[in-house]
Amino acid sequence: MIDIPVGLPAELVPLSWLIGVWEGTGVVDYKIGEGDPDSPPEGLPPAERRTHEFGQRISFSHDGLPFLNYSSFTWLLDDEHTPLASETGYWRLERPAEEGDRGPAMLPGVGVQPFTSAQTVEILRRPDDGFGIEVQLVHPTGVNELYLGRVKGPRIDLSTDAVLRSSNAKEYSAATRMYGLVENHLLWAWDIAALGQELRTHASGRLARVD
Repeated sequence: MIDIPVGLPAELVPLSWLIGVWEGTGVVDYKIGEGDPDSPPEGLPPAERRTHEFGQRISFSHDGLPFLNYSSFTWLLDDEHTPLASETGYWRLERPAEEGDRGPAMLPGVGVQPFTSAQTVEILRRPDDGFGIEVQLVHPTGVNELYLGRVKGPRIDLSTDAVLRSSNAKEYSAATRMYGLVENHLLWAWDIAALGQELRTHASGRLARVD
């Protein structure tokens, strides 16, 4: 059973199962090149498989606005717990902006704020019984991602609609992510197209709620 936090904006109810702090472990397994790393095709260099285990802490929170604040921090599971990666961003239902919405920048909305009740949020439900979702993520390595996807019950599927890279960032062109609540654990999987590779398996994790 999923508890709905008091004061949660109506638009966040479909995402309420994410709210909290989660911690656990995962594994990176990303192949660079084609073929079997141990038995490469004749005439081609062996593929490289980059693998390691990591720890992770994720936080989803809200501050009364119709989006979730998100942050993730990961570290290698070595003797020093070496920091590995971090990302931060915002998760919200996908819908057109209305006059009553805040913005752009620090401008307040004009008139009544939209989608403030369960009945009005139901208008956003899709024929497949899910809701569209929009996720913006920022990485300190010079990569910004915009994901579009669907939340249906305790499962989210995302794929990049746009990737913005600074001139100093490593090559990274597309990604998909999946999140699901299974036996009170947050499971996720992340595929990427990077370093000249097509979209392929990259990382996955299993986290437990700790707050």
